[in-house]
Amino acid sequence: MTRKFTLKSRSAASQIDFAAELNSEQLAVATAPGGPVLVIAGAGSGKTRALTYRLAWLVDNGIDPSRIMLVTFTNRATREMLSRVELLVKQKTRDIWGGTFHHIGNRILRRNGKVLGISPDFTILDREDSKDLIASCVQEAGVDIRKRRFPQKSVLIGISSAIQNTLAPLDAVLALYASKKAERQLLDFDDLLSAWLRLLSGHDDVREMLANQFLHILVDEYQDTNAVQSAIVDLLASAHRNVTVVGDDSQSIYSFRGANFENIVGFKDRYPDAREYRLETNYRSTPEILAVANSSIAHNSRRLAKNLRATRSSGLKPAVVPCHDHFVQSCFIAEYTLHILDEGRGLNDIAVLYRSHWHSLEIQLEFQRRNIPFQVRGGLRFFEQAHMKDVLCYMRILQNPHDELAWLRVLKMLPRVGTALSQRIWQHISGSDDPLKSAVEGGAGKLLPAGARSFYVDLASLIGRLRQLNSPAEIIDMTVDDFYGDYVVSHYDGADLRKEDLRALADFAAQYNNLEAFLTDISLAGEYSGETIVTGPTEQEFVTLSTVHQAKGLEWPVVFIPWLADGRFPTDFALNTQEDEEEERRVFHVATTRAKDEVYLVVPQVYRNRSRSLIMMKPSRFLTEIDQDLTEQMVLEEGLPHLTGGEEPS
Repeated sequence: MTRKFTLKSRSAASQIDFAAELNSEQLAVATAPGGPVLVIAGAGSGKTRALTYRLAWLVDNGIDPSRIMLVTFTNRATREMLSRVELLVKQKTRDIWGGTFHHIGNRILRRNGKVLGISPDFTILDREDSKDLIASCVQEAGVDIRKRRFPQKSVLIGISSAIQNTLAPLDAVLALYASKKAERQLLDFDDLLSAWLRLLSGHDDVREMLANQFLHILVDEYQDTNAVQSAIVDLLASAHRNVTVVGDDSQSIYSFRGANFENIVGFKDRYPDAREYRLETNYRSTPEILAVANSSIAHNSRRLAKNLRATRSSGLKPAVVPCHDHFVQSCFIAEYTLHILDEGRGLNDIAVLYRSHWHSLEIQLEFQRRNIPFQVRGGLRFFEQAHMKDVLCYMRILQNPHDELAWLRVLKMLPRVGTALSQRIWQHISGSDDPLKSAVEGGAGKLLPAGARSFYVDLASLIGRLRQLNSPAEIIDMTVDDFYGDYVVSHYDGADLRKEDLRALADFAAQYNNLEAFLTDISLAGEYSGETIVTGPTEQEFVTLSTVHQAKGLEWPVVFIPWLADGRFPTDFALNTQEDEEEERRVFHVATTRAKDEVYLVVPQVYRNRSRSLIMMKPSRFLTEIDQDLTEQMVLEEGLPHLTGGEEPS
């Protein structure tokens, strides 16, 4: 007689009540059957919770943790998810292959990289190591890096990274760098991905082994994956095809980093049998804020349809705030911030989110003047950036010819001039009653080696012409046009954005008639001297100032979005193609959905350029294209003070 026994699924005895812990949308994701799964997770919809419970559901149903791969965009996110899963299923999750693409790629290559000639004990180069190695390659190649326009090591590393992450062929100029890494068993961050892809695509036995090992693959923030990462996922999922990708096409805003929007919108083209789930229940924002976000993003033709629904009760409509110009705009944001604080909000409740870093220029100064504590998220304050300080040093030596630090910084920008030579020049001119005159006419260039003298002659000529100018804006223009424009291209990454910052600086400087007033305001902007509100032993409160890109994934009760005019947000660059405009609209969507309670959409109507002429600005198309009933107009009462900057703008 044959005895039969039915083995029950572990979920039948599970202590996790998935239905009680999740809403219906999240529950469907967590308990989805095998096969390819596409999860479109709108802003504030609890995607992390859904993904965490899907992991728990898999483990709870008997899937060996060592056969699960979880890919996130930060190792911290992985740790938090796995810790939560461990609490849910009451067993260790250390065997799950969790981490960023780079983290998992490192593990894979140490185990299987020998077929590529990669030793298990290879060294990972951080960014500074990579810069040092490429500098030695440039030197070995016999290239004079001191010649104008030759890219510096940080710029070359950026070029190498962009090439590898977009699957473009490696440029010949970086061949020596690649060969040195191979010889010395060195891998940089991008090698961890490109080598992993070569391993999978060029070695069938390794690909089959890994594809069979990973029964389930889960990828978070899938809209931010690049071409290499997407290809890796597809190859690893080729055996079992149990791949769950979670993301929001409406928050795909990192194409400049190599992220490929088509990865998520084209997922079902690659996996026609994929099940699609939508997380549309938003727990963050009021219905009024979501109505604006939904109305705007609906104008994108290339998107995965969804409609965010609020769980919160009704609140204030987003307010459109027309301001006479960008000076009034900054005054409004500062004054209304103080008003909000008077009503009981905390500084940490408030954020100003802008499209480009230079958009915060007047806002930072206005906050400074009113002693409003603020922090710039993910970067330096506007005037503390290297390219700002470089140009300001030219102005400082004009205003104070005895400013040693400014002179040394300017001199070291010259090709073939380092610390020792700049000190030699400074010692020569500083003994004069008029260092500027000595620099221009005193033969200081003769102290330099022959190869550097011509560059000094150019500098002396520039200083001589700058001395004849009174307008700070004209000084900036001439400095950038005659010298610094070349320097920023060869010495810094993101040269186009830095040049945009410098144009904005010149426009801002146009309100000043003299150099002293301008430099005084800029210097005061570099230090915060007012009192800060202390909420604990080490914690301080600040209003957050941030680009939208730096703010992704965060939230605040109150959000100001300034510069909502065509050419600013969206930027001029984004109006070239429909694809660029649609990404820009996604940036606006991200900005809007950061807000929980209140949104202020600030529109400058007039722009004062460097010639102090008035340019009429069109309201952003992201505002005019939405249903106007979804917002309300805020009228500023007369008497709102202008940003003076030493004098009242006329």
